[in-house]
Amino acid sequence: MKIRNAVVLFLVATYAVLAPAAGIGLAQIGSSAGFAAIVLAGAFAFFSMGWIGGGDAKLAAVVALWLGPDHAVAYLLYTAIFGSLLTVAILRFRAVLLPAPCLSVAWIMRLHAPKSGVPYGVAIASAALYVFPRTQWMTVLF
Repeated sequence: MKIRNAVVLFLVATYAVLAPAAGIGLAQIGSSAGFAAIVLAGAFAFFSMGWIGGGDAKLAAVVALWLGPDHAVAYLLYTAIFGSLLTVAILRFRAVLLPAPCLSVAWIMRLHAPKSGVPYGVAIASAALYVFPRTQWMTVLF
């Protein structure tokens, strides 16, 4: 359950190249960067309380950069909804006994362990994919 810095840096660099190429103005890029900074600060507050991982915090911020403040409410709402559903599903998964073939699969055992966290990056990415088709990016592309 790790989100590599290289992934986050790739997404930031890709945004830096594609946003101007897509006709997104400096003011909108600046407001998206400001929104991403706010999300990063809030996510690191959650990280400091042990609620999410550091990779999740960085991923949430870079997704906020791509989606921009126009889609902030939808993005944060869907992240919370998908995160809640994921958490409930994992808690239910952890309540059942695993079949014997699963006992030798490391990632299944990690996910099933009661003290293990919830891979919240899945919820963040799901919310991003759900909101992204409604963004300016899709109108530029299609």
